[in-house]
Amino acid sequence: GRMWAYTAGFTVLPHVGGFLGWFINRKEIPDWYEKLKKPSWCPSRKMFPVAWTMLYTGMGYASYLVWSDLGGCSSKAIVPLGLYGAQLALNWAWPPLFFGARNLNMALIDILCLDVLAIGTLCSWYRINRVAALLLVPYVGWLAMATCLTICIWRDNPQQKAGKSD
Repeated sequence: GRMWAYTAGFTVLPHVGGFLGWFINRKEIPDWYEKLKKPSWCPSRKMFPVAWTMLYTGMGYASYLVWSDLGGCSSKAIVPLGLYGAQLALNWAWPPLFFGARNLNMALIDILCLDVLAIGTLCSWYRINRVAALLLVPYVGWLAMATCLTICIWRDNPQQKAGKSD
């Protein structure tokens, strides 16, 4: 019964920050985000919660597989799970930077660093558990789109780059 709890905990963990980021910034989306100039290929707002639910579930379960294969929080787990934790922190930081602070400069820096850490996580996991690494592939793909979207919004909305003007 204990492994079930670990599996559930690891799988749910990414959703916690994702949900909090949405909940805290949800009022900014219709008021501010809708008014931004966005590229024609920008996904519908309805796509984001569906995509993130699937991506967070996949990455969370993948992190459990890596943790389990490395025997828990062992010295071997420091780098692969450290990379995962760091990229997850940057993932969770993006909505407050983008929607909350409306700081496109910081959101862009955040997502570019997130890309590097997510790819590093995938590469480090590939040697440990190929299924876990493959579960990160859709996430890295979605991040590539989100990065391009962030770059386009950053480029096309110069008045928003520094953040909220009070």
